[in-house]
Amino acid sequence: MFKSFLKSRKRILLSSAALLSVAAIACGTDDTLGPASSNSGPGSIAPPPGVTVGTPTPSAGVSSGTHLSTDNAAFVDVELLGALDDRERKIAKSLQRVWQTNWNQRIINLSSVLSGGVPRDGIPPIDNPRYKSVADAPDWLDPEEPVIAVEINGDARAYPLNILLRHEIVNTEIGGEPVAVTFCPLCNSSLVFKSTIDGIEHRFGVSGFLLNSDLIMWDDKTQSWWQQLTGDAIVGDYVGRRLVQVPAQVVSWETFADEFPDGRVMDRPGGSGSYENTPYTGYDDSNNTDPFLFQGTVDPRAEAIDRVSAIDIGSGPVAYHFSFLSENPVVNDVIGDTPVLILFDNGTESAFRSAIQRGEFATVGSSTTFFRDLDGRILTFSAVDGVIKDDQTGSTWSRFGKATAGELAGEKLLPLLHGDHFWFAWAAFKPDTSLIKSIDQLSTG
Repeated sequence: MFKSFLKSRKRILLSSAALLSVAAIACGTDDTLGPASSNSGPGSIAPPPGVTVGTPTPSAGVSSGTHLSTDNAAFVDVELLGALDDRERKIAKSLQRVWQTNWNQRIINLSSVLSGGVPRDGIPPIDNPRYKSVADAPDWLDPEEPVIAVEINGDARAYPLNILLRHEIVNTEIGGEPVAVTFCPLCNSSLVFKSTIDGIEHRFGVSGFLLNSDLIMWDDKTQSWWQQLTGDAIVGDYVGRRLVQVPAQVVSWETFADEFPDGRVMDRPGGSGSYENTPYTGYDDSNNTDPFLFQGTVDPRAEAIDRVSAIDIGSGPVAYHFSFLSENPVVNDVIGDTPVLILFDNGTESAFRSAIQRGEFATVGSSTTFFRDLDGRILTFSAVDGVIKDDQTGSTWSRFGKATAGELAGEKLLPLLHGDHFWFAWAAFKPDTSLIKSIDQLSTG
């Protein structure tokens, strides 16, 4: 049923009568971005009870071309596109009703962006999350429930994907650091970014637009557009900046609770009934070869919605296929000159299953990744009767890279930036990725 709905909705959104790429998105009222959408399906989610939908008033933007300090947004080399072409001018003119964005600063063609069928913040971010302690965790959390685990300055938080499916962004503070916790369901991409830029805290929202099916975020200071999967500003005054990513791991709730007994978990805002069933049920079914509003060609090295553990540390992107990791749950590799560790656990559920359907589907697993260099010493790891140990000292390690017993007890590995993404999305943004599907592809350097 989902697949037939997806195809019909895609035809409607892409028809020239309903959507001139992005240009038609502002043809309605001043508060409407995008074609009229149905009340079900991905990208058309009504706010849950108790959640207020609102667009903050933007403050003065950073002038075009201004280069300020780079505390929490790195400068990246970009090549700005030239003058707007005729099609882009029509798009920009339509968007000017509701967006105060600098359209001349861009690294993408505006006509490559598609409306997801909702207005700006029509999928409402959570700006004031409520938390509960692990000891007082909500009873709706199943042991295998997938959560984004983040630890900053000793403050460990868990963000259930069950909630983020309907909100996509959480603006919050962890360990005294303002961050945006983000999840794009269409790409299965869970990423956390620092939200302070040039000493100013930003609030991030859901633009309602997609590129390569991936969420485009917007900030409340310049109304620049940011690509969620890469963290890059793609349109607006911040073009040439990249948000600083914070290491985050998707794990099961049980794994988080065992590792961080003093941690906290985000609770459902407002009522809980609206979260019991996901509007994305079946989206990650292996028969789904047609990702929502993806106009590119799927890299044929894997199926579109296959999951990969994706890493890019500057020496060429690498992705480890979940089918490989499920057979090799402890992987020692070298990316460029950097020794890395990938750990896999099959005990994490898919976020795309409703509460009613739990138990009918196998778990999909999740990965955690780390540098293997510990104080100048390169460690190698293996699984002994399901227990992770390093070969050098025999110390026991958790999935979070912490030595729990043995000579190195208390030591921690530095986490790698990575994501458990759908293959089609990662490959669209990182086409030069090396895809690891067998053990003989690993480096022994």
